[in-house]
Amino acid sequence: MKGHIRERSPGRWAIVLSLGAGKNRKLKWHSFKGTKRQAQAECARLITGLKGGSYVEPSKLTVAQHLKNRLEQWESSKAISAKTAERYGQLIDNQIVPYLGALTVQKLKAIDIETWHNTLSSTGRKDGKGLSNRSIGHAHRVLSKALKEASKFDLVGKNVATAQQPPTPEEEEVVIVAQERIKELLAKLTGRTMYPKAITALFTGARRSELLAMRYRYLDLDRKTWEICESLEQTKKHGIRAKKPKTKAGRRHVTLPDIVVDALREHRRAQLELRMRLGLGKPGPDDFVFAEIDGSPRAPNAFSSEWAVCAAEIGMPDVVFHALRHTHASQLIDAGVDIVTISKRMGHANPNITLKVYAHLFRNKDGKAADAINAALANLGEG
Repeated sequence: MKGHIRERSPGRWAIVLSLGAGKNRKLKWHSFKGTKRQAQAECARLITGLKGGSYVEPSKLTVAQHLKNRLEQWESSKAISAKTAERYGQLIDNQIVPYLGALTVQKLKAIDIETWHNTLSSTGRKDGKGLSNRSIGHAHRVLSKALKEASKFDLVGKNVATAQQPPTPEEEEVVIVAQERIKELLAKLTGRTMYPKAITALFTGARRSELLAMRYRYLDLDRKTWEICESLEQTKKHGIRAKKPKTKAGRRHVTLPDIVVDALREHRRAQLELRMRLGLGKPGPDDFVFAEIDGSPRAPNAFSSEWAVCAAEIGMPDVVFHALRHTHASQLIDAGVDIVTISKRMGHANPNITLKVYAHLFRNKDGKAADAINAALANLGEG
């Protein structure tokens, strides 16, 4: 196994590697830009890689093409959901390709990653302003995931995104509805079509996607339970469709307090009266509870817009719908419910996620924090 260099033009070199002998002899060519000494060092490095099995065939594959290839593979193999694929696509198109897409994956260096981070931080948004550290981190993780697989499939020697980490994200505390405002919120929602949806989210901790996927066959108002086993996903590619939870913990039974049961009974009564007047008949067990009048699922994006309008009309525009879920968790923490129970009710994969998401709430109630952590550790010990 040998190699030598040839000067093509000032500062540009051809590195020629010779493999095998006689009829089995093969030549591998590499282009290199730099001094003669640097070219010789690169030649030695390539020979060492060939001997050690870490050699990578030369390729002109660009970052943009590699990301496109990997995204198609992740989605077709169902390694990621359609919604995640859509989000990854947005990050690739808006935050990665415009800055790094034209570079070949083999020539991408850690300093390119550092420059990219700094550019996103200063002018990464469409309006010319800088992206948050958290947003930069999301884009970095997509690139790093793709480069990790490039290394796995011998397209690059190493994942340079691991050498240059993204900036530390800003601490982000979840927003909740203060206890003194909950009564006001409920009073202002009374009589509105949004009332049963908000009540259910506030007192079960269900996500928006889970709430809109509620079907009558999953609901037992006599036993006061709801089986959460689907969520609605909305993407440009597939439209609106129901899907199973990402984790086993996402599928769960939640008990319903009386206020939720009463709200859902009244909702069903009003819904039935309207359907009868329109000649649509009773909703079937597979029909969505919070559906369009024809029984089709309510689009999650449209629902969010509906909530924003409603919140503004009642004079509480700062209350986003997801805050109702966080408020429910806060109520459970305040009531001294153990962390394992809270985690199961919220559909978290494990109690550590719950502790991480709601750490500031436990800090605010320090006397209960130790008990919650002890319960979580005890539960892990049992496993």
